[in-house]
Amino acid sequence: MRKILKIVEYNRATKWQRFANLFIDKLVINLFIIIIGFVGVFIDNVIGSNIFTTVLLKLSEMGRLADIILTSFLYFLYTFLMEYFTNGKTIGKYITGTKVIMTDGQLPTFENYFLRNISRLVPFDGLSFLGENGWHDSWSDTRVINTKNYETERQAKSEIESIGAKEIA
Repeated sequence: MRKILKIVEYNRATKWQRFANLFIDKLVINLFIIIIGFVGVFIDNVIGSNIFTTVLLKLSEMGRLADIILTSFLYFLYTFLMEYFTNGKTIGKYITGTKVIMTDGQLPTFENYFLRNISRLVPFDGLSFLGENGWHDSWSDTRVINTKNYETERQAKSEIESIGAKEIA
């Protein structure tokens, strides 16, 4: 278990910011799927085949369970890859000014991001926010923080600690 810093806990994102992150990121995934559909049909029309259209029609006929599995996998890929390659941010987190860090204030590793995002596949993970943190945060020792507030407080603490220290010119 990692150390939990008070500065991280005090600057956690609000439940409304977390909800906005989820809403925006789900919207991005849906827009991506729609764009893939349009691009596939456009390519079929340009090259005069029905390859993409046939695949898209087959995908639209899949059952509810297969749809849930596919969209959950796409959401996992999106959040995992975005958070990993942008140091804890998705498009939703960019918009709301939040990001993912470890409870000890460090940046998560590949494994931390993977664990965090694979944990989202647990049914009813969304209901876990009725408590303090979601399961995917608790299990991976991560927190979503308000970046501006966190950085401001960190800088203030750093400046207080440097009072009285000798400066070398």
